Amino acid sequence: MSLSFKLSAVSVVASLAFGMLVTAAHAATPITVTSQSALDGPIRYTVRVTSKQFGNSQETRTIRSGESDDFTWKTVPPGGPVPATDSCPNYSSLPTDTNGAMIRQTQIRFAPVVASDGTASVQLSFQAQTPHGVKTVTSGGKTLKCPNNVSVSQIVRFTMPTNGSTKTLTLNDGTEVAVTAKR
Repeated sequence: MSLSFKLSAVSVVASLAFGMLVTAAHAATPITVTSQSALDGPIRYTVRVTSKQFGNSQETRTIRSGESDDFTWKTVPPGGPVPATDSCPNYSSLPTDTNGAMIRQTQIRFAPVVASDGTASVQLSFQAQTPHGVKTVTSGGKTLKCPNNVSVSQIVRFTMPTNGSTKTLTLNDGTEVAVTAKR
């Protein structure tokens, strides 16, 4: 007794193609998953300012290597805002509240570039203003009482790891800036 099978040409070709797919799938190189993000990936930076003169502020933001970010904090100085008018010299450059009185302001421009070893080279620009009482000025033949504006400006360059540790800087006026970076 002999057995005979009849297969169509289409089913033979489909069977061979499926066999090749299974073989190719087993021969593929495995994918390696790592827990580290790419160096140009987003990094969470926390910037904290501690200053007797300009107040305390903190904020966390996420940016990529090569980008810059601007932090601006406006707070009421001890003793409250100091009244000012638009006739005061440099009035347009003063930080003011909704009533036009001078308040204090801290600004930081933060610009990190991360190297292949995960170390960030950072340029930090710090600017702050606060009123310290009033001063008498003469403008346009008038005697005015204007805020006595105290300001600080400093640029600092430093390196830091991006592993969650904190880098603390002391600026020329005694203000402390602490930066934490974490992938």
